[in-house]
Amino acid sequence: MDMYSRNQYLKELRSEYLKTKSKKEKGRLLDEAEKRTKLNRKYLIEKLKPRSNLDKDRTQRKRRKEYYDGYVKAALVQIWRVLDYPCGQRLAPLLKNTDIIERLRALKELNCSDEVSLKLKRISFRTIDEKLKHQKEIERIRKKYQKKVHPLLYQKIPVKLSNDWDRSQLGNIQKDLIEHCGQSAKGEYINTISNTDIATGWWEGEAIMGRGQIPTCEGLEKVRKRFPFDWKEIHSDNGTEYINAHLFKYTQREGLGFSRSRPNKKNDNCFVE
Repeated sequence: MDMYSRNQYLKELRSEYLKTKSKKEKGRLLDEAEKRTKLNRKYLIEKLKPRSNLDKDRTQRKRRKEYYDGYVKAALVQIWRVLDYPCGQRLAPLLKNTDIIERLRALKELNCSDEVSLKLKRISFRTIDEKLKHQKEIERIRKKYQKKVHPLLYQKIPVKLSNDWDRSQLGNIQKDLIEHCGQSAKGEYINTISNTDIATGWWEGEAIMGRGQIPTCEGLEKVRKRFPFDWKEIHSDNGTEYINAHLFKYTQREGLGFSRSRPNKKNDNCFVE
């Protein structure tokens, strides 16, 4: 029997207990209540009085004063960001055993009082994780929905749609990456670099582990050697496995054209220098 059910039972019992004038009958009711609730007899007598804590509403209870208040949480978030988002188990020893708080305050990267500073040195890793739980969710959503900014490299690679391709010339290769991950994309898995000549439909593929830039570039070199004719230009999508410095330098070194086939209207004009 949980506490809520027990209190409901005692409320019903109290009305019968208070109406009974016989000590023997009251003793019988107390025996029954003691058996059902597993509470001490004297404690039951206190709860069955006309006015007892059974009448108190949960909302009327006094809340314990919060020790690690909003000032502590704000300072904790500042430190958490400066130290590159560590978990509570890593952050707690740094706060207790180092002078990181004083150093950050001296460098004006942390603004908090001496009282808050003392509390931060006492805080446990469980409390840190609890206080940062909401902030972690904010950071996750902010990262998920922020606009992607293309690097300057995207501005160097022209966009060519299907109607811009020269379908009569050999060596214009359309590229794509086929994932063999099943229903889950977790961890490392095999990917196939798909290479199709636009003019003839000649296809060659190369399996690589993961989607790294260097393995992709090495896989393209192997596929290129197997083609029966020379490559003129590479057409790829906007994936980072193709749009990267390694492949861009490779095409420049080998004298190959390089274009991407899927423009992004929102971000193509945004770049980082």
